[in-house]
Amino acid sequence: MAVPLPELDGVEHRFVDVPGLRMHVAEAGAGDPLILLHGWPQHWWVWRRLIPGLATRYRLICVDLRGFGWSDAPERGYETHQLAEDVVSLLDALGLERVRLMGHDWGGYVCFLICLRHPDRVERHVSLNTAHPFPLVDVRTLATFWRFWYQLAIAAPLLGPRLVAGGRQRFLKLLYRWNRAEGVWSPEDTELFYAPLREQPRAWASTALYRMFLLRELVPFLRGRYRSQRLRTPTLYLQGTRDPVLRPPFSRGWERNADDMRIEFIDDAGHLLPEERPDAVLSRALDFLAG
Repeated sequence: MAVPLPELDGVEHRFVDVPGLRMHVAEAGAGDPLILLHGWPQHWWVWRRLIPGLATRYRLICVDLRGFGWSDAPERGYETHQLAEDVVSLLDALGLERVRLMGHDWGGYVCFLICLRHPDRVERHVSLNTAHPFPLVDVRTLATFWRFWYQLAIAAPLLGPRLVAGGRQRFLKLLYRWNRAEGVWSPEDTELFYAPLREQPRAWASTALYRMFLLRELVPFLRGRYRSQRLRTPTLYLQGTRDPVLRPPFSRGWERNADDMRIEFIDDAGHLLPEERPDAVLSRALDFLAG
């Protein structure tokens, strides 16, 4: 990719080959491994404000998921279960048998899937501002669906990649305001997140991710695809109360399927929780991950 990697003290970069994909990881710290998975439209840089604190106790491996950041952007493979298998393949390539996980947005949902599909590989798990796999679908939940309007736009044939990559990226700036990123992302941060999406394969990757979910995964998800499974991994689920998309109804429904999970709301925080409230996330995550 033509965009240069940003620098952060104590962080080193490498590329790891997994089946059908070359993945970029940013590493820092020492200790037990902690895998960090970003959401859309971001990459490893989303963790920049948490890396210094987490690296004092853990070996951090900040992953760029398929189609994002500096990892490869192939034409296929954007089902969420494939993103989860990419990460498990990365663990195999790095020789890591058992890890801790932390994820935000899509990365948080991928963390949940890894815990369900490969419970023996995960010690503990923290998810930030994402959907869990056991939604309670009722009038309260359905009344919030209009908030996902942007997903339809991104997933649209022809239009989606143009909106993500095109011109001055007015669409991304609209989402920037929707997610209250003012004062959270500097102009330099904004450019770091948006610049990779100007490359056509990565714009297509964004469209493919949302399209696969909306067309193939959403209905089974809402009908209880994972209701027959148990979440056995100890889990901390953090949610900002001012998230404009994931409202409180989406945080319900997990109690019958989780052995050891708790949810904590962080007041006056929006969707960009690891960047808006890094101190709050750090203190809760360190306590929980230590067990």
